[in-house]
Amino acid sequence: MVKKKQLVVCGGGSSAHTLIPFLKDSDFEVSIFTSKPEKWHHTIELQYQSPDGKVLATFSGPLKKASSNAAEIIPDADYIVFCMPVHKYRLGLEEIAPYINRNKTVFLGTMYGQGGWNWMVNEIKQKYSYDNIVTFAFGLIPWIARTIEYGKIGVTYGCKAANYAACYPKSYFKQIDEEFFENICKKWFGKGAVEQSENFISLTLSVDNQIIHTSRCFGLYKVYGRYWKEKSEVPMFYRDYDDISANLLADLDNDYTKIREEIKRRYPRGNFKYMLDYLALERFSYQSHNTDIKESFINSQTLVAIGTPVIQNKEGLWEINNNYRFFMDDIYYGNCIAKWMAEQLNIEVPTIDAILRWAQMVRNEQIIDENGRLMIENECLSAPYKSGVPCFYGFKTIEDIID
Repeated sequence: MVKKKQLVVCGGGSSAHTLIPFLKDSDFEVSIFTSKPEKWHHTIELQYQSPDGKVLATFSGPLKKASSNAAEIIPDADYIVFCMPVHKYRLGLEEIAPYINRNKTVFLGTMYGQGGWNWMVNEIKQKYSYDNIVTFAFGLIPWIARTIEYGKIGVTYGCKAANYAACYPKSYFKQIDEEFFENICKKWFGKGAVEQSENFISLTLSVDNQIIHTSRCFGLYKVYGRYWKEKSEVPMFYRDYDDISANLLADLDNDYTKIREEIKRRYPRGNFKYMLDYLALERFSYQSHNTDIKESFINSQTLVAIGTPVIQNKEGLWEINNNYRFFMDDIYYGNCIAKWMAEQLNIEVPTIDAILRWAQMVRNEQIIDENGRLMIENECLSAPYKSGVPCFYGFKTIEDIID
């Protein structure tokens, strides 16, 4: 009997509740590194639902071990896969880094590659002198995933029609694809094959969450201001999507396009096939024919039930939760990274600037100065793990980040 490989999921995000059941009958035994091991059951269930909530199929997968002790769970790992918010990646990597096995090839990846995953992994590789780690990351989370009961039951509405991922060294892609990628989408849905991106910079400049979430939150502010008196007055995040938010997303995407196109111009030998604008990426991943941003959201059968993340303040008013991942991931490990690139490339990005000014107002922080420059020295950006601006990894020029 062939001994199974050990895969450790790091973090308990919604994608973990989908990933674990789909790895049933794979070549892996699955464990999870989590701050809440007592909440994880021995069997993780996953419901595949239609948009109206009908359960189309049920999957389940065993969990070998749940632990909050990295020394107990990481040394045996052949694969380590992160399923947590982007802004927690670096701290999570630092927690597991001392315990990664040096005596075999270890595949270290994430289900979503926004924010410079390769920079983060290289950070620990250099610090701990690892030469046996294979880095990989998805361009987009493969499925729409939610959690019904933490540590026990997840829900998915299906997988994307296609996806892409990067790895380093590049020669390991075929092995990762056969051992891991094919087992979590194509095996179950007959679609969702993963194509190889030649670089991680295309993932870092993903125009998914970091432009969708921030432009929509800014759009809500422009229409409603900061507060709602009653929670019932808060619009749904996607179902009530409006022209103002759609236009902001288009403008934000245009800022990113200017960055993408300048990178392509400066590095003509690079393969930037997956460095796509929003609608091109949406058509690729869903094999759709959408040509209108607003319609792509309000007509989505899988997004209509998602609410706007709000909290009630001391005055009893409702406001967008400024500690939610839409800020912590998509501002500090999204828009701020793009802004740094724009500064290096001498490109004006007015919508990114406007969103950063709004975000610093909402969070009462200092991100961008009156001259429209990132306030790199301010602890609002420079505090450990707070943001993913490339200079905090030691990069000084745009050339330094082109992998």
